[in-house]
This record gives sequence, structure tokens and C-alpha cells, in this order.
Amino acid sequence: MKAESYYIMVLITVFGFSFKASAQVPNVDSLQKAILESVQKGLKNGNVSDSYFDTSKLFKGQSPVDLDRLFKEIGKEVRIAESKGDIDKAEDGYRHLSKLDSMRGNYKGAYENYKLYALYRDSLQKKETEKRELQQEFEKKQAIAKAEQEKKDSEAKRVKNLQYFAIAGLLVLLLVIILIALIQWKNNRQRKKTNTLLQSEKEKVESALSELKTTQNQLIQSEKMASLGELTAGIAHEIQNPLNFVNNFSEVNKEMIEELEHERSKVKGERNEEAENEILQNIKANEEKINHHGRRADAIVKGMLQHSRTSSGQKELTDINALTDEYLRLAYHGLRAKDKSFNAKFITEFDKNAGKVNIVPQEIGRVILNLINNAFYAVNEKKRLSSDGYEPTVTITTRSIQPPSGGRSVEIRVIDNGGGIPQKNLDKIFQPFFTTKATGHGTGLGLSLAYDIVTKGHNGEIRIESKEGEGSEFIVIIPSTQ
Repeated sequence: MKAESYYIMVLITVFGFSFKASAQVPNVDSLQKAILESVQKGLKNGNVSDSYFDTSKLFKGQSPVDLDRLFKEIGKEVRIAESKGDIDKAEDGYRHLSKLDSMRGNYKGAYENYKLYALYRDSLQKKETEKRELQQEFEKKQAIAKAEQEKKDSEAKRVKNLQYFAIAGLLVLLLVIILIALIQWKNNRQRKKTNTLLQSEKEKVESALSELKTTQNQLIQSEKMASLGELTAGIAHEIQNPLNFVNNFSEVNKEMIEELEHERSKVKGERNEEAENEILQNIKANEEKINHHGRRADAIVKGMLQHSRTSSGQKELTDINALTDEYLRLAYHGLRAKDKSFNAKFITEFDKNAGKVNIVPQEIGRVILNLINNAFYAVNEKKRLSSDGYEPTVTITTRSIQPPSGGRSVEIRVIDNGGGIPQKNLDKIFQPFFTTKATGHGTGLGLSLAYDIVTKGHNGEIRIESKEGEGSEFIVIIPSTQ
């Protein structure tokens, strides 16, 4: 449409030149009407050509068009365009209005209309910029959406593949389960037969185990009774001393009573009351000694009974020095009574700070007795095999110690200068039924029982240090409170 208007304007311009060349003035009204119709048509389509405004040059400043009328028409169309928000038409209209004002000589109006034209032109440029930015943003979002869609498609494809693999895996698993079930069903029949045989064998093993436990308990009890038998002579020797004191002081008291009766049989003037009181005091002192040694004999008998009977496991505060000394003397005199040729030196080093320890007395006494008996046996064997000049010696020490873990403990050491224990046997020394003694001299249960009593029954520790040919040292550590 713009091209069409342009060609119309060119045609009119040609006519204008023709009229000028022939000096003939055309019908101005007809020409003006034709130009105005063309301008209005261009305005409606937004294609008003600049050539409309150049026709005035053909007529030496006299335009064939009524510029005021044209200005009004364009102004009207511009207002319509502004009301509709048509920025393109408004911008083009203000440009033409600015030219018309300039042709009319209204330069101020031309300037104002040019500013409005510039405002709409900038608005159009801004709109174009925003449009381009929106287009770029749209293209960017479209690219991101496309990438996300491709990612989703890829993920969907991966999930689909995983589903295929999962289905395939499940099928394989199902086949494996079926295969296992078939194998299991086949084996169940065989297992039932095997279970019957196993049950029978189990009953036999349980019966044998029960018999073994019974035998083990009998052996343990036999070991206890054997140690009691070894103590019998020692107990007899130890109990003899207090009984001798009881008998002797009883005889003395008997004589003193007879003397007192003789003194009191005298007439009153001849009696010596001071002598009578002295005799009474001596009788009283002797009675206290008889009572003391009687209690000593009673304690020895009770100790023997405690050693022989099964332990109740009841712990009590016990003087560890007194307990150690008592079992040392019982062991020594027991061996002396059994073997008249036996003789050994024993040394005691008791720590007064050892005090009382919370233990089961008969159990710890059994441990001490076993260690001392082993020590005396070792030095006696070495003496039997050695030449003159060897002095068998057993040392027993007690000591109050404070272990790294804290608290207070008592340490008991039994040291001998016997033949020692070979290095290869040290790791087996606390195993049940293991013994280094000659056949018939030990069951191999003494140290095993001692180990259980100390470690399990009293949360203690027992260990051995030995050097073959020089002797052995057993160390027992027992917490004071448990």
C-alpha cells in the first residue's frame, strides 16, 4: 500500500511539472482533492509518504494541498492511534505533523511535535529492545526446557532400562528360588533321616558329657580329700600343742586347788589369806590360757572341716597373714609327719599393712596350701637328686599393693629354690590334668582349681615365673574388696 501511494504521488508530481512546463495551472481543487484522498487513504493504512509534503516545491511555495486541512486530518488520525495504543501510527503521525508545522512556518509546533515523535520513537526502540530481550529470554528458557526435557527423556529411558533389568533380575531370582526350593525339598527328605541319627547321637553325647562332669566333680572332690589327707598329720601336730597346754594348765590348776583347799582347812588364825588370793589369781590366769588354747584347737578343727566341705561361696573379711601362716605350718608338719626325712627351711615375710581381705577363706586357703605343697615337693625332689651343700628353702611373702587400675590389692608370693619348670611347660601349667610331678604324686587338678578360684571366684590374678634349675615363683594378686 505504501508503494501504491508513492506511485500516485510520483504521478501527481509529474503532472505538476508538466503543468509548469506548459505554463498551464491545473485545476487546484481537483488536484487538492486527489492528493487529500490519497493522504487519507495512506493515513488509514499508516503509510503516508513524505513525497506528499514535497509537492509545495513544485509551485514555488504554493502547495496544491490545504496544509491546515491536511494537518487536522493527520492530527485526528494520530489521536485515534494514541487512544488505541498504536505507537507505530502515533510516531509516524507526529513526524508528519512536525514537517507540516515546519512548512506552515509554525516552528514551535514543529519542535513540540518532533519531541513527541522522538518520544514515541524512543518508546518504539525500547519496546523493540524489550521485545528482543523477551525473545532472547524466551529462547533461553526454551533451550533450558529443551535440555530439561532431554534430561527427563534420558532419565525416563534409564528408569525404563532399570525396570527391564529389575524384571529380568526378578525372573532370574524367581528361577533361583524355585531351584533352591526343589533342592531343599529333596534335601529335607534326607535331613529327616539324618536328624533321627543326630538325635540319637546327641543323646549319647549328652549322656557321656553328664558322666564326664560327674567324674570331673568326683576328681575335684578327690583332690580336696587328698589335700585333706596330707593335712591330717599337720593338723594332728598343730592341735597337739594347744591340747598339751590345756592338759598342762589343767594339771597345774588341780594342784593349786588342792593347795588352796589345804590352806583353807587350817584354823582361822593360822590361814594365810594373801597366799590364798595369790593362788586364786593363778588359777584364774591358767583358766584364761586353757580357754585360749581350747579356742585355738577349735579353730583348727573348724578349718579342717571348712577345707573338707563344699564351699558356700560366702566371702568374709579374713586376716590374710594369719590364714597364710596357718596353712604354711599345716603343710609343713603334714609333710614332716608323712616323711620323717623331709626337712626344709621356710621364711615368712608378712606385710602388716596387708590387713583383712574380703575372700572365701577355705578357697583361698586351698590355693595357698596347694602352692606351698608344690614348693615343698619341688625343693625335696631337688634335695634328693642333689649333692651336699643344697639347702631347700621356701619363702612366703604378703604385700599390700596398689595396681594401675586403682584400689587396693594383696599380693601373695610363694618362692622355692627347687628345680624350676621347663619353659615348654609354662603355658600348660594351669591346664586341668597337667602335672610335672612323677606318676602317683599328683592328679594335675591342684593348679587348675587354684586358677579358677583366684581368677573367677575372686577377680584376681595368678601367674608363674620360673627358671629351670633355679626355682619357681607363684604370684597371687587378690583385690581387697570385691
